[in-house]
Amino acid sequence: MRGIARLAQELGVSTATISRALNGNPNVNKDTRKMVLEAAQRLGYVANQAARSLAQGITRSVGFTIEIDQQSSTSTDFFFMGVIEGAQTVMAEHELDLLVLPCAKSQDHYTYLERFISRSAVDGIILAETRQNDKRIELLQSSGIPFVTLGRSDTGNGYAWIDLDFEGVMRTSIDRLVANGHRRIGVTVPLGQANYGAIFERAYRENLKRHGIEIDPALVLTTRHHEDDGAMVADALFDMDDRATAIVLFHEVTAIGLYRRLRERGLEPGRDLAIIGFRDEQSARFLSPSVTCFHLSLQDLGMAAARALLAQMPLTAHAFPKEPVQYCVPMELVPGESDAGPPVRAGVRAKDVAPVS
Repeated sequence: MRGIARLAQELGVSTATISRALNGNPNVNKDTRKMVLEAAQRLGYVANQAARSLAQGITRSVGFTIEIDQQSSTSTDFFFMGVIEGAQTVMAEHELDLLVLPCAKSQDHYTYLERFISRSAVDGIILAETRQNDKRIELLQSSGIPFVTLGRSDTGNGYAWIDLDFEGVMRTSIDRLVANGHRRIGVTVPLGQANYGAIFERAYRENLKRHGIEIDPALVLTTRHHEDDGAMVADALFDMDDRATAIVLFHEVTAIGLYRRLRERGLEPGRDLAIIGFRDEQSARFLSPSVTCFHLSLQDLGMAAARALLAQMPLTAHAFPKEPVQYCVPMELVPGESDAGPPVRAGVRAKDVAPVS
């Protein structure tokens, strides 16, 4: 005889009473609960967590969906590993498991997510890399499963999301470059359907307009998360008749290829082209001159997403505020040496332009 049946026989009570006592049911007498817990410890009782979860209709697991492709699998960017580490830290405090659900780029993302929801495979979802119009959000809302998105979307409303402050980053970047005398400012936007690319580009356009700078579509360049794309950026900018004097990079790793190609052309980063990177990626930290960029704690981002999700889950909601979290995580400017004023050309020095408040 094993498990709660043995405990019930030992104590002369029903298995239902044993089960309620072990699960912390408030209807069980305090003395009875104490007696059951002491007997369980004495007899070496170990709960069958699988059976308990099945009976309670829970899995004690949370799914973290990410998109993978050849680019991400060979990339040196560990963005999601840091986020996952932070999320798992919070989950572990509540004895929950974090399951990474990798969806290949070639798969249908909606069908992939629908499969996990229909199987009740997890108790909640962290949905990463939202799209501007994202039917997965409608699916999650209609299913009733607790979820939080890493990123904003035009789809749905009233749900929890955590995003990066792309607007604040771009405002700071453009103000800094304009204050240093730049008027021809380019930008790189990421290849793919994730909504952060659209937000980043929109913020770029809005901030140029705020400074009265005309937008040149030729200065908006699409890149992958790959250093070799930096060479393309350099060639595109310096083959123009009216070339750019500054650029804001979404993928800072692009700076590696950009630095290399500029020097192949006899130019110097930070002198002939001012460069600001979006995030201080590990792979570009040792460039010289150092890249001006923005710092983000990936662990803090993951922890914020986890808490926003646990606030909605019945098992853990009591420990968190009830209002849906909708929050842009600020990023801190890390000044480098890559974003000086524009070079002197043809004997004419660019005029200093004060930033618009």
